[in-house]
Amino acid sequence: MGKFVIKTAKTGVKFDLKANNGQVIASSQVYKSMKTCLNGIASVAKNAAIAAVENQTVEGYETFKHPKFEVYKDKADQFRFRLKAKNGQIIAVSEDYTTLRKCLNGVASVQKNAPDASVEEA
Repeated sequence: MGKFVIKTAKTGVKFDLKANNGQVIASSQVYKSMKTCLNGIASVAKNAAIAAVENQTVEGYETFKHPKFEVYKDKADQFRFRLKAKNGQIIAVSEDYTTLRKCLNGVASVQKNAPDASVEEA
């Protein structure tokens, strides 16, 4: 089972979702308060399990309604994903991956770990 780790940032608080091995699989934006950070965690836990995966790296990709994971290539030609809530707001992002397969494995790890992850402060 994964865990959400809340940590202090310069202008507020943020969280990382970590897999069993301690590796960060998704991160949040910086929230202004602990309450909004905890709301973000709840949103990731709720939406990750039901979100479709939209692979934007293929031509003519199928679009899905929110919530969804958007898999894309960044400016450095690396694969990334972002999880969007039902309202279309980005609630978690990945680090970069060298291959599409590794990125999709990251999505699967969020889907598996987020719904039942514990919450702790760093």
